[in-house]
Amino acid sequence: MPRGERLILSAITMNNASHFAHGLWRRPDAARQRDFEGLASWLELVRTLERGRFDMLFLADVIGAYDVYRGGWETTVREGTQFPTNDPLVLLAALVGGSEHLGLALTSSVFYQHPFPFARQISTLDHLSGGRVAWNVVTSVIENGVRNLGLEGLPAHDDRYRWADEYVEVVYKLWERSWEDEALRKDTASGVFSDPGRVHEIGHRGERYRVGGPHLSSPSPQRTPVMLQAGSSDAGREFAANHAELVLVVASTPKTAGALAEDIRRRAAAAGRRAEEIRFIVAMTFVVAPTEREARELDADLAASLSDDGIYAQISGHLQLDLATIDLDRPLDEFETEGMQGILRDMRERVPPERRAETSYRDVIDGFARRRFVGSPDQVADEIERWTAAGMDGVNVLEMIRPNSYEDFVELVVPVLQDRGLSQREYQPGTLREKLFGAGPRLPSSHPAVAGG
Repeated sequence: MPRGERLILSAITMNNASHFAHGLWRRPDAARQRDFEGLASWLELVRTLERGRFDMLFLADVIGAYDVYRGGWETTVREGTQFPTNDPLVLLAALVGGSEHLGLALTSSVFYQHPFPFARQISTLDHLSGGRVAWNVVTSVIENGVRNLGLEGLPAHDDRYRWADEYVEVVYKLWERSWEDEALRKDTASGVFSDPGRVHEIGHRGERYRVGGPHLSSPSPQRTPVMLQAGSSDAGREFAANHAELVLVVASTPKTAGALAEDIRRRAAAAGRRAEEIRFIVAMTFVVAPTEREARELDADLAASLSDDGIYAQISGHLQLDLATIDLDRPLDEFETEGMQGILRDMRERVPPERRAETSYRDVIDGFARRRFVGSPDQVADEIERWTAAGMDGVNVLEMIRPNSYEDFVELVVPVLQDRGLSQREYQPGTLREKLFGAGPRLPSSHPAVAGG
């Protein structure tokens, strides 16, 4: 392992019937996935993940319908492409009592709501869970989503990160500076519940927000949740270097993943942070069976159920480019976007520079949408080790079918990882931050949430 003592295992999915492998919800063996509105299948999932000693259940999210492909959201609705999708924070709150150690991570965009109520929601969830919350900070990419929130349209890419900088500044002040450590008394003898001399307004006045305070929640076990970030554009890397504790990596090869990690570590050091304060987990999809032959047979069966329309609807939304209106056979380099620039970067990096002129959108998009590793448990473990050798600290496991993919991973792959000393056999005590970093429950002193106080 590059720095940590063991592999970080996260399961990434969404509170809907189709997160990434679109079309598979139609299969007979996907009945539990289609029943995402109920609680039972999610409780089953967290039990499976805790049995496999996973660190986190991470719920991604969107606040709008992908409405770029074919000029609207009709394909998204018909195909179930992350639609309908329910609130991840509400679901995680319902799962607190059904889990004991599992980290509860959610995506929430800086556009979703005002930072003051969001800070209280996160503090409440961190209290209820005993300090197991993580927040993936995103800046949104779906025009339909920001229009739902009253904006005329999506701000320019780098402007969204400037918005995010102020948003996190507000919540940091609420979480870290509004309440002193000894402010909460609960002293029945004196009748003092909280010491007013140790509870403070934050007095924030910025470009977008005016927040007086004080924070309505007392300090939770972690105060600030474990901070996640997934941006891989220049602005996204700079934001991650300043704020992230876990960086969610999407990359085509270990080499490109390692280069991204090294770049963010360099930027973090320039910002006064230590490299060991940041971990990198790469998103990977696995099709695993007891033998390679069985895995390839299963993969062929799953691939036959994938939906091109569902996949293209999502990618069109991410790129802010209607794939139905362009010549998919033209060279990849002939395109720029205000959408998810990290995806475009990753698509390009999949192809050697000398071959990009002859490689089409169709070639790369189809490969990007359908990439997964297929093999036996030992082969999957070998592949994971290949990525960790390049600088990754763990894996963000994407499903093909939920919970089947996670059940297969827990039953077949986790024992191999444990035998190799890569995966934990028992949970360590403490908050999510303590479990992941082996230090205290609070942010380190070099993090801007603390250092800026």
